[in-house]
Amino acid sequence: MSDSSPASTRGPVPRILLRGLTWLLAAGCFYLAYRKIDGAAAENSQTAVEYVAVFFSNADWALWLGIMIPYSLFFFLVDSYAICRVINWFNTRVRYLDILPVRASTYILALVNEQVGKGAMAVYLYRRDRVPGWEVGSSMLLIAFVEIYQLLLFSSIGTATHFEMVRSASQLLPLATILPAVYAAAGLYLVFHLLYFQGRLAPGRGPRERTILYAFRQARLWQYLVLIAIKGVNLIAAVAVYSVALSLFRVDVAFGELLAFLPVIFLAAALPLPFHAGALALWTVLFPKFPEVGIFSLVMHTFFVLFNAAIGLAFLPRANRELFGDTNEAGPPVTKPS
Repeated sequence: MSDSSPASTRGPVPRILLRGLTWLLAAGCFYLAYRKIDGAAAENSQTAVEYVAVFFSNADWALWLGIMIPYSLFFFLVDSYAICRVINWFNTRVRYLDILPVRASTYILALVNEQVGKGAMAVYLYRRDRVPGWEVGSSMLLIAFVEIYQLLLFSSIGTATHFEMVRSASQLLPLATILPAVYAAAGLYLVFHLLYFQGRLAPGRGPRERTILYAFRQARLWQYLVLIAIKGVNLIAAVAVYSVALSLFRVDVAFGELLAFLPVIFLAAALPLPFHAGALALWTVLFPKFPEVGIFSLVMHTFFVLFNAAIGLAFLPRANRELFGDTNEAGPPVTKPS
């Protein structure tokens, strides 16, 4: 009894402290954005609220919706195709049209918890083809890994081609030093990663033999490249859409500048901070001439996730049949793709 007591107190306390720290960091990000907006508003003899209200009142909202809705649909179709390809490579044969409703439903679940959303895919494939959940989890982990690297790849291209822009934006942070260092470190790790999971480095049993890393052991270089290319389509579309959307809000940002910075902002958005506060702060840091773009980013992201959830609602009846229908329809244990 005395042994279990400390363990029970140690469990919740670190989680509470971690949650408190994330909210504190998020508050700091919002405060940074507020200070920048308030300073810009003071230069125009306005309050921060007046400044933001003018910013939004000048936007062409009809045209903004006209590009955001097709972009969200396009993202969904490409995102689903990427998942379909990975599942066909490493888990089981599945049609693209069969993936669409389940993937759409995960957007609804992701509003509550991203991991719950991924779990829906595992439930579907287990019920359909008896694919073990850990194998699906391994594929989802591989996709997440590639997503990070495709962001780094496109950001490095944008940084290399528009380095003077990066240098001029290095006011609050030494981005001209930080970004190349990050790209170099990521490149070195990628070489190690590929050699290690192909068994050419540190051969023998080890961490790579864990079941959750199954997809990494099976993946070949060409599959990484194909997946980066598929994911890259969505990223280039995002850069184009953000560029047009910013112009609709009367913010003049070059396409090349967004190509360098938007992937980094998306990485910051993946940080476990409430309201994607990391992305909010990074917008403010990277575009100091336009402090209001932090609020713009919240509007963009909120619409994107809510519209994706609406796509999920449209597919929900079929997704429910796929996930919770008659279990007798499930097939035999899966035979892995060759």
